[in-house]
Amino acid sequence: MKIGFIGLGNVGGKLAGSLLRNGFDLSVHDLNAGLVAKFVALGAKSSSTPLAMMRDCDAVITCLPSPAASAAVVEEMLPAVDSSKIWMEMSTTDEAEVKRLATLVKDRGGAAMECPVSGGCHRADTGNISIFAGCDRATFERMLPTLTTLGRRVLHTGDIGTASVLKVMTNYLATANLLTCCEALVTMKAAGVDLNTTYEAMKISSGTSFVHETESQLILNGSRDVSFTMDLVKKDIGLFQKIADQAGVPLEISPLMVEIFNDGIARFGERELSPNIIRRLEEATGLDITAPGFPSELFDDEPEEAGYEVIPTGRAAPATKPAMAGE
Repeated sequence: MKIGFIGLGNVGGKLAGSLLRNGFDLSVHDLNAGLVAKFVALGAKSSSTPLAMMRDCDAVITCLPSPAASAAVVEEMLPAVDSSKIWMEMSTTDEAEVKRLATLVKDRGGAAMECPVSGGCHRADTGNISIFAGCDRATFERMLPTLTTLGRRVLHTGDIGTASVLKVMTNYLATANLLTCCEALVTMKAAGVDLNTTYEAMKISSGTSFVHETESQLILNGSRDVSFTMDLVKKDIGLFQKIADQAGVPLEISPLMVEIFNDGIARFGERELSPNIIRRLEEATGLDITAPGFPSELFDDEPEEAGYEVIPTGRAAPATKPAMAGE
């Protein structure tokens, strides 16, 4: 199977790298010619346009920074879509927009799936990231060998749109974790507690979280470089608030989070690294929330392993077998 990958940024480049490292016939495209050149040097092919890529490949993956960017690319590819083609959306996007684009692809006879990822750039780099896949079961099984190369844990979430909703929800939870970790670290520093001890107390307790065990380290190092920016956080928590509004759920914490990040963007800029939301509290207290011994960037210390489908609790595993890669 020939795979195309459009979008070689912080996450996309690492996901595409997993495909190339594992021997997939890969073509790449990005507005940054330098990123394309790096992949070509490693054995990938280059596609001049999204349209050319869809013509040449069996499946095309998009991993782009906004719904608008995905829309522009998919609409350009449409003339080359037929019953043999699959579009795979790996961006974090809006449910309504991914459904609209999927309908355009299906109207031309193609198949569409959304497969956003969760777990951080360091896990995308090793193929150990988690993937949510929204699509019909037949398409899911056809592409499962590709998905289990891109990530370790793959969850079939249901029809198109379900994965986007769940991905936005998990990013909302991650942001809530980040904000509470920031408040905890600053408060402990103000109370005179050693920050190295604070980190370990949080890590071994019921108060720990994936965000604490990753982003808190970067906060304490001072780099704060999680390869994610405040504008992207604002987009994601805004999408979650939109879902709640449409469902008539009167959230209380979510609007405050949106307000906090609006303030952070006003102070530090849209492209400021998201963990630097702690600067609001550092400036308010005059405290420096750093400590020795923490890394400046994250690395996945788990070995790359074959991925697998995650079966929701209470459900039986599907009786059918997925197609093998290349079938």
